[in-house]
Amino acid sequence: MPKVLVSDPIDQVGIDILSQVAQVDVKTSLSPAELVQVIPEYDALMIRSGTRVTSEVIEAGTQLKIVGRAGVGVDNVDVQAATRRGILVVNSPEGNTVAAAEHAVAMMLSLSRYVPDANQSVKSGKWDRKSFTGVEVYKKTLGVVGLGKIGSHVAGIARAMGMRLLAFDPYLSADRAEKIGCQLVELDILFRESDYITLHIPKTPDTYHLINAEALAKMKPTVRIVNCARGGIIDEAALAEAIAEGRIGGAALDVYENEPLGESPLTSLGKNLVLTPHLGASTEEAQVNVAIDVAEQIRDVLLGLPARSAVNIPGLRPDIMEKMRPFLQLSETLGHLVSQLSGKRIESLNIGLQGDLATNESQPLVVAALKGVLSSALQERVNYVNASIEAKERGIRVIETRDASVRDYPGSLHLSAVGSLGEHSVTGALLGDNEIRITSIDDFPINVPPSRYMLFTLHRDMPGIIGKLGSLLGNLNVNIASMQVGRKIVRGDAVMVLAIDDPLPDGVLEEIKKEPGIRDAYTVTLSEIS
Repeated sequence: MPKVLVSDPIDQVGIDILSQVAQVDVKTSLSPAELVQVIPEYDALMIRSGTRVTSEVIEAGTQLKIVGRAGVGVDNVDVQAATRRGILVVNSPEGNTVAAAEHAVAMMLSLSRYVPDANQSVKSGKWDRKSFTGVEVYKKTLGVVGLGKIGSHVAGIARAMGMRLLAFDPYLSADRAEKIGCQLVELDILFRESDYITLHIPKTPDTYHLINAEALAKMKPTVRIVNCARGGIIDEAALAEAIAEGRIGGAALDVYENEPLGESPLTSLGKNLVLTPHLGASTEEAQVNVAIDVAEQIRDVLLGLPARSAVNIPGLRPDIMEKMRPFLQLSETLGHLVSQLSGKRIESLNIGLQGDLATNESQPLVVAALKGVLSSALQERVNYVNASIEAKERGIRVIETRDASVRDYPGSLHLSAVGSLGEHSVTGALLGDNEIRITSIDDFPINVPPSRYMLFTLHRDMPGIIGKLGSLLGNLNVNIASMQVGRKIVRGDAVMVLAIDDPLPDGVLEEIKKEPGIRDAYTVTLSEIS
């Protein structure tokens, strides 16, 4: 009989489901060394946020088939190490959606009516009604930053309460936002016009301290901000100062840059700030839901059935996964690249299988491309199972084509996307030792390996332009690792691709675009593919 280790507290209903097909051992106080020592005897591991599944645990788990995280985030699991070993990693992406959304609404209402402080006042023997005169949310404007599952649910509740809805989501189409009941606007407009702002986005380099002193200065002095998403999206020192000086109406926070919160200027503020200890998913129903969801997936995998919410590569045997991995990495890399060239709000994606690849199974490659396209927006929340669903929810039209006659390479992929920056295309192939090569940009032939930081220019093929760009970057202390130019005709348009060691400093891209002969320029940051 298979054996399952449960190393964090989960609801008994999950253990009961696992017990149908396996021997279940619950050991919730294992040290990292103890976990490495015991894991070799188990076929499955079920965790929450407390257990860290490191590469050492993965390597020691010689019988492991699946790691199940009863929750959304998998940042405590080395997914890349698990994928290399052919071990599925599953989560419960929707188990706490309602809980998190309802908590955001509860925080908004508590802040509006000073519920926590009024409660404490009565319990201390006072009857002070004048100090707690609140405001109504009815007919107020709510700005929703991020219209994923949780943000959309909050929007639905707010609409039912009679609120006007604005939304910012650079990866969502206007049609989709309209169906949810929101008017899609730019972030600055949302900041200026909202009476309430609720955040439902992941923490990424782009969203870190999104709400900072500059952003707060754009908002109404009565605005109230709710964050039940991720700590670090708000600059807490700037927020505390704005509340203390009366430059905004208040805030309600459930997540913090450092948890537990500890010493913070936030704790000294009064009734205009509501703080809770990361309770977004802490409902009885959510804990039961995630336990059932993940336990059922572990049970199914142990019975030889596919998992429905794998965050790496679902439903593929390790031998097949190992064979397809290079092509999946190629497809995901190209998807990530073309989405940044075309702009964040992708409307359509054409995926072309060329040469020998045209005769292969396409669905994993299509899903991998979509995962790459959505990776900037969703980070760890997009996986090989939900990529197609997430793309559909964002109104992305997906077209698949095949052309077996293309013979430049044994097999290549061509991706073309239409987004907020127009239409762009990329082609890539695998060379010897499965090395990924970008073989064309917008139909200009090149042959370059992907790099973490890349700069692309469209320019006139004319003497001196390469030197000018090199001098400009050199003067700004930007080091060029490699450079290649692709052109179709002499003295016509050309594409230049530069691999650079670090991200471009602010303002450099605009300076590049001002150079005579340069028609356009783009920067791309490619994350490591797991």
